[in-house]
Amino acid sequence: MIIDVTPTLEKALSIVLDALNQKKVLVLVGTCTVEYQGRAKSTLSLGDRILIIKRDGAVLVHRPIGYAPVNYQRPGCIFYAKLEKNRLKIEAIDQKHREYMRIIFYSVKLAACLDLEDKGEFALYVTEEDIRRAILANPESLEEGFRPISIEKEVEPGFIDIYGIDKNNKLVVVELKRKKADKAAVTQLIKYVNDIKRKSKREVRGILAAPSITKDAHTLLISLGLEFKKINIKECMNLLRRVEGKKITEYLS
Repeated sequence: MIIDVTPTLEKALSIVLDALNQKKVLVLVGTCTVEYQGRAKSTLSLGDRILIIKRDGAVLVHRPIGYAPVNYQRPGCIFYAKLEKNRLKIEAIDQKHREYMRIIFYSVKLAACLDLEDKGEFALYVTEEDIRRAILANPESLEEGFRPISIEKEVEPGFIDIYGIDKNNKLVVVELKRKKADKAAVTQLIKYVNDIKRKSKREVRGILAAPSITKDAHTLLISLGLEFKKINIKECMNLLRRVEGKKITEYLS
């Protein structure tokens, strides 16, 4: 592990080469420009930025504010680094996707070659309310043409998570689960569907929306004429960040 504060460009280059050759994590903080060609073409004029090159060859360029990188390259890049005209030039080439990035440092405030390990498991925790808000904000994430009309609709067996209409004007009962759905969830859904069928002459569909479903629950679901829709928890959370502050009622028809 090497960390150098305000290194010379020669010393910074040495740290860069050590990190790249040993496939360690490189962090450079300094004043730089960035050029990119690939998905589009862009240039980033002189400014203070944070460059991170990860062990797998992924590249991130961050500004001093904001959580998203202003430039990035996917894993698998090959790199070239050298001093040129009293500047530290780093090139990242993604041959698979035909993308190229050139970062030129005019000065370096910090250079670090880090031997980092991370074998921890990632767990994302959400509530059924989070999932519901995400679906209400983007009904198409459930299915094309879905239109929610109410939440927590009271029926004799309990409360329907989302009640709506599909593109064919059929009533839709949606039961949400934040974890793997089991047979109990299927049983709960069919009770809601049957109650709506008794009160309406329209065709009624039942949808169980969850990250996954057990095999026996899926078998029961199909036998009862119900449907399963897979929920992507990560996409739900990303959507909620974008619509933070809006009320649920704003999404209801």
